[in-house]
Amino acid sequence: MNRFSLSDAILLGGLALLLVSFKAVVRLKLGLTGHSMFLLVLVYLLARGLVPQRGSVLYCGLMTGLLALIMGVGKGGPLVLLKFLLPALGMELALLLLPMAPWFTAQALLVAAAALTVWVGKGALELWLAGADPAVILIQSGWKTLGGGLFSTLGACCTPMLLQRLAHHQLIPTHRQPQ
Repeated sequence: MNRFSLSDAILLGGLALLLVSFKAVVRLKLGLTGHSMFLLVLVYLLARGLVPQRGSVLYCGLMTGLLALIMGVGKGGPLVLLKFLLPALGMELALLLLPMAPWFTAQALLVAAAALTVWVGKGALELWLAGADPAVILIQSGWKTLGGGLFSTLGACCTPMLLQRLAHHQLIPTHRQPQ
C-alpha cells in the first residue's frame, strides 16, 4: 500500500471525524434499519474519490472505527471498530476491480452492494454468536438487506454528483479526476 501524503491523511482523518461526529451529535433514532449505511457509503466513496489511492477507504474506515471506539459512539463496545472497518474492507476489495467507482453511479452502486453484503454478514455473524435461531438470523438479514440496500443506494447515487460539483468548482485537482 502506498503511503499517503500528509494532506491526504488529514483529509481522510477529517472525513472519519465528520462521520463519527455526525453520528454522535445527531443520534438519529429513525427506527429504520440500515439508515447508517447512507453516511457510511457516502463518506467512504468520497474518501476514495478525493484520495484515489489503494487503501484510502480502509484507512478512513480504520480511523472512523478508532474514533468511534475512543468517543464511545454506538453500542457494542470494542466491536464498534468492526462496524466501520468491515464495510470499508468490502468496499476496498470492490474498488480493486472498479477504481473509478466514486465518479460513476453504476460502479458506485456495485461498490455499495459490496459494503452492504459485508455489513449484513457482520450482523448475521453477531446474531449467530449470540445463539439466535437460524430463522431469526435469516429474517433479520433480509430486513437489514432491504433497509441497508435502500440507504446504500441513496449514498452511492449522491457521491458522483457531489464529486462532480467539487470538481466543477475546482476543489479537486485535475490529476485526481477521471480523464
